[in-house]
Formats: sequence, C-alpha cells, structure tokens
Amino acid sequence: MMINSTQVSHFVLGAYFDTGMLKYLCFMIVLFLYVLIISANVFLIVIICMNRSLHEPMYLFLLSLFANELFGSTGLFPFLLVQILSDVHTVSYSLCFLQIFCLYSYACVEILNLAVMSYDRYLAICHPLQYKTSMTSKKVAALIALAWLFPSLAIVVLISLSAPLQLCGNVINKVTCGNYAIVKLACTDTGINNVYGLVYTVVSIITPLVLILYTYTRILQVCFSGCKQSRQKAVSTCTPHLASILNFSFGCCFQIVQSRFYMSSVPGMLDIILSLYFLTCQPLFTPLLYGLKMSSIRVLCKRLLFGEV
Repeated sequence: MMINSTQVSHFVLGAYFDTGMLKYLCFMIVLFLYVLIISANVFLIVIICMNRSLHEPMYLFLLSLFANELFGSTGLFPFLLVQILSDVHTVSYSLCFLQIFCLYSYACVEILNLAVMSYDRYLAICHPLQYKTSMTSKKVAALIALAWLFPSLAIVVLISLSAPLQLCGNVINKVTCGNYAIVKLACTDTGINNVYGLVYTVVSIITPLVLILYTYTRILQVCFSGCKQSRQKAVSTCTPHLASILNFSFGCCFQIVQSRFYMSSVPGMLDIILSLYFLTCQPLFTPLLYGLKMSSIRVLCKRLLFGEV
C-alpha cells in the first residue's frame, strides 16, 4: 500500500540493533566525546577571541571552522544519545529533515571553510608581498559569509525537493536521517532530486576539493623551490590544515559511498562507526590538531591554563 508524505508522521531508523546493557557503556562513551568536542572547540574559540594577536585572516577562518564543529556536533550528538537509550528508534518527519539540514550544512560549511583556508595559505606562501592587500578584512568577512550562506541555501533547496515526495515506506537503514535514504523511499519519479543531488555534490564537495588540490600543488612548488627556512615555515602552517582535509575527505567519501551503495559485507557496528566518522572524529580531531601543532595557539593555551609566559 502506498504511504505518501502526508501520512508519514515518523521514520524508523533501522540501523540500530539491541546491545543489551552495553547501551549504557555506548551512551557514556558518546557523551564523553560530545563533552570533549564542545570543551575543545569552545576553548579555542575563546583563545582566538580574547587575543588580538590572533585577529588575523588565518585565525578568523579557524574561528569559523571551530564554530562549525560545534554546530555539526549539536546536530548529531544529542539525537544520538537519545537513540542509544531508546528502545524504539524512531524520529518525527519534521525532526528528520531538521537533522538533514544540520548535518548536510555542517559537511558543506566544513569543506568550504577548508577550501577558503587553503586559498588563504596559497596567497600567504605563493604571493606574500600582495597578501596584506589581497586578504583584506572585507574579503575575509565575505569568504566566511559565503562559506556559511551558500550551504544553507543549497540544503534548503535540497529539502524542498525531498519533503513533498510521496513515500512507499518509512524505514531508513541508517543511524541518522539522510536525504538520499528518504529519496529512495519515494513512489514517484525522483529524477529532479537525483540531478540536483549530483549538482549539489559537484558544487559543494568536488569543486572545493579541486580548489584545495590546486592551491596545495602551487604551495608545494613554492616550498621545494624556496630556501630551507621558508620551507619549514610553510610546512608548519600547512600540516594541520592538510591533515584536517585528509581526515574529513576520508570520512566524507565513505559517507557518500555508504549512502549510495548497499554494503552488506561490512559488519553492522563497523558500518555505523564509519558512517559517523566525519561527524565525530573531525570535530574532535580539528581543535586538538590545531591546538597542538600551531605554536601561536599552543603558547596562548599554555599561558591561559598554566600561567606560562
């Protein structure tokens, strides 16, 4: 019997399975990760905001990145904590699309922020004499605004195409809501959804990755042709950023593959962990990486925590 979108009041998340008493251990682990992510990102946001010496383009882009980690984590972890303790893994129709907006926006803002940061490093290393005039405060504000506004508009369009679909079921075989998982439940033609999904993927993910690849190709060329001191300086500022890009790209690519293909050969628990990788590890990995690897942030952290000069 056809179940259309007006009749579907909730979705069933079919990827959860009974873990018995282990669910309390899982709850504590997830709660610990959430608290750690919130603490690390808020701490570094405070560090950057309180120190005028860090009010430079590179750190303002980092500020935007840390704020996005908080946004993405808030869209996932409270929901995940409730589902872990619940015996009935359901989510209301409206809350499901709200989560899609939060998680998809987070992913898109993340990759755009990383692309903007790679562009900033490209200008600083490849065109150092023009950097001050090129990366003005207005340009920094415009790039940050673009990284946040474009994903919001793109996801609103994505949801507006998916929400009216007539559905033949309400079971999503995931631990979180996913747009493509809902589209696959549709009884009607989804050609426009598939086309827009492809365009969205190319514009919001592939294009920023191409920009990152180009900028780092140019940065490496300059590094290998320069002196040892300039090469070491470039490596020290780019290593955290490059590591963050690789970590996020791995998780994002697996998420796309996992949502588009049926992966029956992957064990259930491993499938869940990998599907949540870029939503859990990236928000934790990024602040720790920048806090430990960037000397300016590391010095200020020590000064604030331990009173070191």
